[in-house]
Amino acid sequence: MVSTEETIKEAAKKVFIRKGYAGARMADIAEEAGMNKALLHYYYRSKEKLFHIIFFEVIDVLLPKLKATITTGQSIEEKVTAFVSTYIDAIRANPYVPMFILHELSQEPERFVEIMKQRHVFPEIAQFIMGLMEEMEKGKIQSFHPLHFLMNMVSMCAFPFVAKPLLQAVSGMDEKSWDQLMDERKAEVSRFILSALEK
Repeated sequence: MVSTEETIKEAAKKVFIRKGYAGARMADIAEEAGMNKALLHYYYRSKEKLFHIIFFEVIDVLLPKLKATITTGQSIEEKVTAFVSTYIDAIRANPYVPMFILHELSQEPERFVEIMKQRHVFPEIAQFIMGLMEEMEKGKIQSFHPLHFLMNMVSMCAFPFVAKPLLQAVSGMDEKSWDQLMDERKAEVSRFILSALEK
């Protein structure tokens, strides 16, 4: 049997995906969950608190998967392909995540960074960057600031989901076509990023 808390969270995810964080209201979530607003507020006092719970449940599942892709003994090419595929699939399942990150970074950047530090992801990123620098020093890949590489990889994965309404409006693309494009996106981002490494 599904608990009331889970019913609320599933309803909230649908509303956040449909309306975004800013456009979602507690009344919308209550209606989606099939309950009155007073009961919703009894379990979750605010939209922000509910969003935080949902977001960090996703993050706590996603981060170990992403960390695994960049801490294995595989080649850089294999790490990039695995990271891109894992990240895009995760955002497809939780498309509100990129916008929430942007919201948090614009509102309370220090708090958000501290929370992410507590998830112990920074050491693995630093290790990945060091691996890139070693490959550069050996002359195996192009030499450039490794943060450019990291920013390019993450932003190319996330941006389509941030700009999805605009991109669909410009292209006239329906949901089925969009899903197919995102399937292709994984290979395209990996190809583009890896081609930048070639000497």
